[in-house]
Formats: sequence, structure tokens, C-alpha cells
Amino acid sequence: MKRRLQAGYAAGYTLVEVMITVAIIGILSAVAVPAYTDYVTRGRLAEAFTALGLAQASAEQFWANNRTYAGFDEASAFPAASANFTYALSGASTSAYTITATGQGKADGFVYTINQSGTKATTGSPTGWGTSTTCWVDRKGGACSN
Repeated sequence: MKRRLQAGYAAGYTLVEVMITVAIIGILSAVAVPAYTDYVTRGRLAEAFTALGLAQASAEQFWANNRTYAGFDEASAFPAASANFTYALSGASTSAYTITATGQGKADGFVYTINQSGTKATTGSPTGWGTSTTCWVDRKGGACSN
């Protein structure tokens, strides 16, 4: 059956229907945007984890060739700074080293380390992420998956 419009009224949505739609979109956005932001941040952190893991293996190769870790930061295998992290070698000697990844830009506040024993640590992170002396924190609340 065809519905006829009364004279003077146009077909469309009522203000209540529009307001309900806007409210639903607002609620979905309030949940989705923070979750997406955390997801993107975790993706940036993976860069540091990969670089530090590769640097540890490269440091062992450097030691096998030179019998010291001193000077490893000048080697071509040492991780180069990126938009998200800078890397530094500290405590380098014939038997020890610590490589530190320090966040910058969108990863600002994160600080990860690895040493000659393979000990991973999160020594700094933004509020809500947490730190650890035994792993690299990659989720809010201090959770580690590595």
C-alpha cells in the first residue's frame, strides 16, 4: 500500500532518530579510538623489540671477532635511530654490555634494555604501562608477551 504524505510534510528522519544515531556513534567511538591507539602504540614497540633482539645476536658476533663489546655501537650491525626509537650502548667491556632503546616521538617515554645475558627490562614507560626487570612491557598494566 502506498502511503500518501500530508500536504506540507516532507519525508525524513525525526530529531529523536538523528540524536539516537549520534549517541550510538559517540559511544562506539569512545570505545574504539583508545583501543586503536593502544594497538598502534604496540606496533611501534615491536620495532624496538626486533632491533634489540637483532642487536644482541650481532653483539655476540662482534665479540667473537674482537673479544670485546667495546666499540660495538660503531659497528654497522648496531641499530640505527628511527622515528620511534634511539639506541645506545653502555657499560661495554670485554664481558658485558647493555643496549638501550629510548622512545621518541609517538613512542616517547618507553625505555627498553637488553644485556649480554639476554636479560630484558622495561626501565621506563608512560603512565599506565608499567615497568619490569624481567621482560619488555608491551601492554598497559605492565603485561609482557615476550
